[in-house]
Amino acid sequence: MTDLPTRLPKGWQLPESDDIRVQNIECLSDNWYHLYRVSFDLRRSNGEWQSQQREAYDRGNGAAILLYNRAAGIVILTRQFRLPSFVNGNESGMLIEVPAGLLDDRDPASAVIAEVEEETGYRIGKPQKVFDLFMSPGSVTERLHLFVAEVTSDHRAGEGGGLHEEGEDIHVLEVPFRDALAMISDGRIRDAKTVILLQHALLNGLFD
Repeated sequence: MTDLPTRLPKGWQLPESDDIRVQNIECLSDNWYHLYRVSFDLRRSNGEWQSQQREAYDRGNGAAILLYNRAAGIVILTRQFRLPSFVNGNESGMLIEVPAGLLDDRDPASAVIAEVEEETGYRIGKPQKVFDLFMSPGSVTERLHLFVAEVTSDHRAGEGGGLHEEGEDIHVLEVPFRDALAMISDGRIRDAKTVILLQHALLNGLFD
């Protein structure tokens, strides 16, 4: 590797590779999160080396969780305004989602526990990790850690709603599980992490 900054962008890891040679990393924007242009050489499948440039948007890693009340047959979801969906054809800009947030230097389990209480008012113990995924690997570095946790009405310790100072205005929804699955089919639920976790619940019999 040549011409790299003395420090990689925070959180970045460059594995040793015989097929990828990173030549330079340039920060294009650090206004909110960070946008980088990466120059690298890639060994193609025929053995030829090719120089390429790609941009990567770095907003940090995150965690999301499906809260499910097996006895009541419901899942706990949120509804909030999402600007990127609004500018891409979502007329209201509102999305129904599972609770989620960035790690912000916390471990994934601690981050998701805190986000659950901020967004929904539910106070949970240790959540169950199910997997972690790259949600948009063509342009975004984010690695999302996905969890599930069983709750009862006794776990709700507050109103939730998110943090006013961060511009959050989150509505808490208690949705019958079968209705949530129908909402995927008819387009009322269009958030990828939420669809994935609801399908996980179906495939793994969380409500059997």
